[in-house]
Amino acid sequence: MTAFSRYARLYFQPTAFVASPFGHDGAVVRLAGGLVWFSAYEVIAVDAGARVGSRLVPVAAIDDFIATLSDEQAEIARTTIARITAPRCPFALGERVLRLDQPQIMSILNMTPDSFSDGGQYLDDPAAATASGFAAMDAGATIVDVGGESTRPGAKPVWEGDEIARIEPIVRRLAAGGAIVSIDTRKAAVMEAALAAGAAIVNDVSALTYDPQAAALLARHACPVVLMHHQGDPETMQREPRYGDALVEVYDWLEQRIAFAEAAGIARDRIIVDPGIGFGKNLRHNLQILNSLALFHGLGCPILLGASRKRIIGALSNEAGVDERLGGSVALALHGAQQGAQILRVHDVPETLQAIRVWRGLRDEALTPPIH
Repeated sequence: MTAFSRYARLYFQPTAFVASPFGHDGAVVRLAGGLVWFSAYEVIAVDAGARVGSRLVPVAAIDDFIATLSDEQAEIARTTIARITAPRCPFALGERVLRLDQPQIMSILNMTPDSFSDGGQYLDDPAAATASGFAAMDAGATIVDVGGESTRPGAKPVWEGDEIARIEPIVRRLAAGGAIVSIDTRKAAVMEAALAAGAAIVNDVSALTYDPQAAALLARHACPVVLMHHQGDPETMQREPRYGDALVEVYDWLEQRIAFAEAAGIARDRIIVDPGIGFGKNLRHNLQILNSLALFHGLGCPILLGASRKRIIGALSNEAGVDERLGGSVALALHGAQQGAQILRVHDVPETLQAIRVWRGLRDEALTPPIH
């Protein structure tokens, strides 16, 4: 077996998933403290910005493999593997606790005129918007993600005052009613207004690159923050996005944004990562990332997957329109759960939750010790 170059950067992707850990002592590992177990790592080697090889290493042989690496590679390998297997700490959000040992549903609530799926539906009707948020909770959503600025491809920026006017009354009503509210915004002023109104999580599609005031604000509030990968801004991001290796470049970019957030005083255990499906990525880029979603557990943060009703589904299903993408949305949510994603951001809560409950039933049975 040819050894990797001592100069290669190594990435560890959990793979060879198994239904049950029973009878496989030492041969399988639990993924991020969740409901998924795996038996091998795909080790991807990158040198000078290009992949130079990959290898499947059984869990039982990982220590022997690490012993063949350079000291620097071995240190990174041990850190990454520890992050992959470490349970994700629950978020204490006031009187609510958000557990991350099982998939949680984040419902989408757009207070915009131009979001790609449901723009304009609730823009001038705060009562209906609030009712929709509570209905999503009743259907099983754990989080309601409220946004006042569309980030669909081609969308133009919204003045922060307008954005605050759109979201503040909805956030306040939902939070007062006991909802865990996430605010979907790039702007520090909007984050501050939403947090003051009771929001508990900030979902920043710019990963703290848009507003230089955002990181310090979030460090002061010590609230969870979603850092999402993107290439370009919403207005231009789908104009011929380019990558040498989409998977590796997205991973490295998110690693850099985590380091930036930590340097600003945001603890890693308050950070959620989102690979940004559809944000500056073509069909192949999205598929590459989805196929290897488990790689991102190496960052040591919960993973949020937002693929609901997105263009990738239409591209793979005879150009199905936005309102004809339920099946594909559920399929991608299930794929995310099977890859260990902790948060699934969706439009169709009851249908997604039904699928997750069936999947959860299968997992519960597989994780119940057999009776002899």
